[in-house]
Amino acid sequence: MKRALIVVALVLLLPLGLSAQDFVTQVYDLSQEKGGTENCKVAVDIATKALAANPNGYTENWVMAQALRTYTDYYKRENKPGWKELCKTNGKKAMGYAEKAISLKPDGVEGQFWYGTSVGTYSDGVSILTALKEGLKGKTQTGFEKAYAANKMYNKGGPMKALGRFWDVLPFPLKNKKKALEYLAEFNKYFPDDEEGLVFYGQALAENGKKDQAKVMLQKAAAGSDKYYAAEAKKLLADL
Repeated sequence: MKRALIVVALVLLLPLGLSAQDFVTQVYDLSQEKGGTENCKVAVDIATKALAANPNGYTENWVMAQALRTYTDYYKRENKPGWKELCKTNGKKAMGYAEKAISLKPDGVEGQFWYGTSVGTYSDGVSILTALKEGLKGKTQTGFEKAYAANKMYNKGGPMKALGRFWDVLPFPLKNKKKALEYLAEFNKYFPDDEEGLVFYGQALAENGKKDQAKVMLQKAAAGSDKYYAAEAKKLLADL
């Protein structure tokens, strides 16, 4: 209760003149470091206030996309009622904020990266096939590739992990198992303990016929602290 009162107070007291770096740091800490729907909801509130104060700001728009997408992703992970519809709705909204950021700064890693991840969230709600029918593959691939070229270490290696997953989840004949493995292996070199990355890498290894290596990665993820990805790892292990 005390913690909840503190975060509510933080939102209510957020000054309109808060510097860009201040609200970026707050949103990042709540959504990317602490995580969970409660913290991410506070991050969305902070980002919303910042965007209202400067609706045409590059930073304000990509931070809004980041906060909204991450909140929705945790909502899905926690299997809350109506998560698919929320992924569809919020994924689309986050895509819009990221697109505005890209229009303001086409070479910015943040706008490109959060656009691609927001498409992923939207796809969770409507299915990958529907997203493909809507022509979103090209823009998503471009966004991730531009983010990778600009700074592959952004958001703890996000562009590497995202590109690997992108090539792995596409349906045949678009799926590219070799590219998926290459990007996820690169990510694992830098971030060997990232549990989401371990699951993605383990799955890619298995799909490339490297079941012994896949088992090592998935066992590590299954023993981790992230309940969602531990459960996903156990499901994949059961199929090896």
